[in-house]
Formats: sequence, structure tokens, C-alpha cells
Amino acid sequence: MHEDIKKALEVLQQGGVILYPTDTIWGIGCDATNEEAVKRVYDIKKRADSKSMLVLMENINLLERYMNEVPEIAYSLIEVTDKPMTIIYPGAKNLAPNLLADDGSVGIRLTTERFSQQLIQRFRKPIVSTSANLSGQPAPATFAEVSDEIKQAVDYVVEYRQDDVAPASPSSIIKLGVGGEIKIIRE
Repeated sequence: MHEDIKKALEVLQQGGVILYPTDTIWGIGCDATNEEAVKRVYDIKKRADSKSMLVLMENINLLERYMNEVPEIAYSLIEVTDKPMTIIYPGAKNLAPNLLADDGSVGIRLTTERFSQQLIQRFRKPIVSTSANLSGQPAPATFAEVSDEIKQAVDYVVEYRQDDVAPASPSSIIKLGVGGEIKIIRE
């Protein structure tokens, strides 16, 4: 795993795109603050950039660096969750503009998966995490289901956890409004 983190880190620092394991499904990732790298991910997925992508962070302390305001309810939700949860926050800042939804919101998940957590910790910035599939295709539940087209389009494919056979599930998604409203997008 150490060598994989080192190589993935080099690619991210150069503005490249990686295919990597997350706390949910395999993801396509890049520096979430780099507009050109984010554009490449949209191109690889053949996805309209009007559809925002989520961001992985490794700890709760980073939220305030990338949000205008973190609603108090977010901290409670993070504390009580027992499975991966993506929270869509209003008013993102310091992230690539093409990563945000039209209303300025962004989905963020705090990862507890060992590889992605250590990679983000060493990178010192959030990383884009979007399912490793072409837009409109089903998300791959295992590395073996990731298409060759995706594998060939990225700059680095992480070897760690490629042999996992247990199918992974996407995270739940909750959207927080400016006034503290909560909307469940996916359970």
C-alpha cells in the first residue's frame, strides 16, 4: 500500500487522475482544487460538467476550510452515522469551480477507508471521488467490473484492494440547506 500511495500522490500533485479504492466503490479521483484535473475527470466519464461530483476528505477539521459555513446538524450527522455518508453542503469555497453544483453546493464524504484516508492525509487537500464508470452506466461494485476504457483513461491505477470480491455499495446522500433543512437524496 505504501508504494501505491507514493505513486498516486505523485500523479495527484502533477494534476493527474487516479483510479482508487474508497470507503464505498472504486473511484476516479483528482485534486479537488485543480479545475483542469476536474475537467479531465468529466471528460473521462463522458459526463456533463453541470452534474457535480463529490469530494473525499479524511477528517472533519477540513470542512471549515472548504465551506463558507458548516451547519451544526452536519457534525451530529457525522457523529451518528455507521456507514459511509455523503453530505451536500451549501456554499463551498476553495474548490475547483467546475466541481460545484449550480447552486454552489458540493457533496463531501469523510472517508474511513485506510488507503483513501492516508492518501488524502499525505496530499493535504481533498480528492474528487466519483464512481469509476462512464456516465449512464452502472457503477462497478468491484475493481473487476471497472471497464478497460476507464482503466486506460486515468494516469494511475492503484493496485491495493484490486482483489476484493465483496461488492461495495454507494454512500447514503443527505443535502443540507442554508437554514438547516435536511433532504435525504439516497438512503
